[in-house]
Amino acid sequence: MAKGAGTVPKRPLGKSGLQVSILGVGGFHLGSAENQDAARAIVQQALDAGINFFDNAWEYHDGQSEEWLGYALNGRRNEAVLMTKVCTHGRDKKVAMQMLEESLRRLKTDHLDVWQIHEVVYQNDPDLIFRPNGATEALLDAKKQGKVRLIGFTGHKDPAIHLKMLSHGFPFDTVQMPLNPFDGTFRSFTQHVLPEAQKQGIAVLGMKSFGGSGEVIREGGVTPAEALRYAMSLPVATTISGMESIDVFKQNLEIVRNFSPMSEEEMASLRKKCSPEAANGHLELFKTTTKYDGKVGREQHGYPDEKELPA
Repeated sequence: MAKGAGTVPKRPLGKSGLQVSILGVGGFHLGSAENQDAARAIVQQALDAGINFFDNAWEYHDGQSEEWLGYALNGRRNEAVLMTKVCTHGRDKKVAMQMLEESLRRLKTDHLDVWQIHEVVYQNDPDLIFRPNGATEALLDAKKQGKVRLIGFTGHKDPAIHLKMLSHGFPFDTVQMPLNPFDGTFRSFTQHVLPEAQKQGIAVLGMKSFGGSGEVIREGGVTPAEALRYAMSLPVATTISGMESIDVFKQNLEIVRNFSPMSEEEMASLRKKCSPEAANGHLELFKTTTKYDGKVGREQHGYPDEKELPA
């Protein structure tokens, strides 16, 4: 891990040869900033500080997040490791390739560094994704065409779904998953998926270190420094964090600039401290509720929008 005094450490992004900052900027929260210029300020300050990994997805804020990130990276695209996600939710390769072109246009670039299948959270998703003319074929075609450099998938619901995705022997370069001290107790991606990704030589991207919307900070008795430091101490390339304001960005930047890895004993102690509140997943709502399941995915799987459900 490359590090100098007061700098943002960097790590290898798997076997790609790319070096990425251990903190990545989350795309959904970027689209929640006060306005386009506020989002640009976050991105510009991140780049100035040495943070170079930027997350996004085709469906975040109906495309606004990608558009704002494209605007923010204008003139500095070559400084960024840029990722977005395709949101077919079971639809075919043709839809995926159309989404790729839309993402490239919004992001004002001719290629992506990482393109992932978004929100693999339903039990039948792996079957839909790996079927003939499915999304995995789009990943391979896009890579062959030079429009994307690395390919992967992401999800937040159940480690068993991730393991099913990884059971195909497909050449994924990256995999994204929720990793935090509460995850060690309930439906644990840390215990079950992380070792398999390491075994296959796939770069791991961590997310939801604060529980998605800060639940583990507000209700779980964990400080932002503890949560981020724990997540970054795992064998991951980067930890993607939502930062919708300069204040949150500066808080996280300070933590990262002073980062030192937790020992195994420190990590075990924090997991133990969290375990009573972690036992039923009520602070990891992305695993136990539909709160973090996107509208498009729900529609494609035949579930009503949350607004349509009875109170």
